[in-house]
Amino acid sequence: IITISILFSCKNEANKVETTGAEVKNETTVKYPSDVIPFMNKWKILLGDGTYVDSLVNYQKDDFFYIENDGQTDWVVYKTPNSGITSKTSSNTRTELGEKKHWIPEEGGKLTGTLKVQHVSITGHANVSSSFSVVVGQIHSDEGHENEPLKIFYKKFPGHTKGSVFWNYEINTEGDNSGRWDYSTAVWGYDFSVKGPDETTNPEEPKDGIALGEEFSYEVNVHKGIMYLTFTSEGHDTKTFTKSLIKSDFSAQQAIPQQIIDVYASRRTPGVEREIAYAGEINYFKQGAYNQANIKTGSETYDGDIAKQYANGSYAEVWFKEATVGESKTPKQ
Repeated sequence: IITISILFSCKNEANKVETTGAEVKNETTVKYPSDVIPFMNKWKILLGDGTYVDSLVNYQKDDFFYIENDGQTDWVVYKTPNSGITSKTSSNTRTELGEKKHWIPEEGGKLTGTLKVQHVSITGHANVSSSFSVVVGQIHSDEGHENEPLKIFYKKFPGHTKGSVFWNYEINTEGDNSGRWDYSTAVWGYDFSVKGPDETTNPEEPKDGIALGEEFSYEVNVHKGIMYLTFTSEGHDTKTFTKSLIKSDFSAQQAIPQQIIDVYASRRTPGVEREIAYAGEINYFKQGAYNQANIKTGSETYDGDIAKQYANGSYAEVWFKEATVGESKTPKQ
């Protein structure tokens, strides 16, 4: 009797075929995102093809939410095209987790992630701020204007080796939401406001940027209404930021930053924020790949054909190897 074992691997599957005499036995071992990052029971997900799933333990879907191994480590992959089916409040596709638990800033919560961005759209207009970018972590409001007190971006212009990591704070607009805006802060590289002078000309490459495939980590700790952000990456300075979510810095016209006037004044009159910002308002975390490239940014969408978009660089792809979500922690002094 001769026994032969052959191992095959394809994305997240290892297929073991055993032959003993005339008997053939197939065993398939599937590795799921919940095997790599075991907090998936705390989340639901919307995929770039419109698939919605609220039970993520032992769930994966090829081409959107699955496992890859880089030769050393298993990573959870979030992949989404420039055009697909998305949520009712956005024109951007996503393969993105949404936290099931909701909280107000005074209660708070904590989200961490260690990741590398593998791809952003290679097409778009260089003078549109959202082009070539993906959001890899968020705080999202679930009432009122449903604005976003935090979006963590990665952006890389075509032809550049290094990209930028920055975070945006969207005001909780006083009155109606027509005057809403995002204030952007650079972590490494540029902030959201830096763009090309025209559709085809990029700005200079950022000096302290993050390359595609370069690992970095973030921690978002909302404690007693204050948001504490920490960003780390080997070979780069650690960056920390603090922002109140319960008392506005932007409740008067004279407090509107020059960045906002420069970016938004040609499009609309920038509004002011409620004095209490997001105090008492229900929020939740999001994590994954929220693609900011779409037809409005001049990015190729191939009439929504996802296979063509993937084949021609019209997608965002983000890999996470570690992440946590839970209660806030008293920040270190």
